[in-house]
Amino acid sequence: MAVDKCIKYLLFFFNLLFCISGCFILGISIYLKVSSKTWFMGVVPGVDLLIAASVIIMVLGFLGCCGAIRENRIILMLFFILLLLIFILLLIAAILGAVGVNKTEESMKEWIKANLPLRNQTSKFQADMQKLEEQEKCCGLINGPSDWGSAVPNSCQCDNTTQECQLANGQQAYAKPCIKVLMIEMVKQALIILVIAFVLAVLLIFGMVLSMTLYCQTGKNDDYIAH
Repeated sequence: MAVDKCIKYLLFFFNLLFCISGCFILGISIYLKVSSKTWFMGVVPGVDLLIAASVIIMVLGFLGCCGAIRENRIILMLFFILLLLIFILLLIAAILGAVGVNKTEESMKEWIKANLPLRNQTSKFQADMQKLEEQEKCCGLINGPSDWGSAVPNSCQCDNTTQECQLANGQQAYAKPCIKVLMIEMVKQALIILVIAFVLAVLLIFGMVLSMTLYCQTGKNDDYIAH
């Protein structure tokens, strides 16, 4: 009984696609981790798991190609088990990305309150914060300009008449706190994680079905030869 060549080569090309998708996801995950708008609050829950999963996916792509071409049952079973583990890992990442945003927001607010005024932060923190304020037309993190204490930086200066402004230390400053911008960015990143996790879950299920089918066919072929 011959092994179905269609399934064999379909699994091989699937693993090539799998390896390429791992590289793509790794790039996106690293971008989310170092994104300039989320520098101070860390990363969205699930990003680190996504990075780990993408690295494993690239290794598995090579392993799956070897198992498919050589029709090695041990490699095919190992491939199936590892795909299942990644599926569970991605499920955890998706859940963390979905339910962890609110918890992260609360912990972030507590951290900010404990480190106000912003003038007490490091010079790098203040420089990054002022850059964000200039780009997003916001000021402070939670309470607006008052987060800076008695000295509001020029980055908060409200020159745009379309923005809501308030008087702070004798100058017009943006009234909108930057935490709103950061939370919008955080939600966007969480959605990206969910989409990636869903696409990968579909690919993983497809790969598990193909690998187990080829595994079973290889076993039947060995039994046929033995008899």
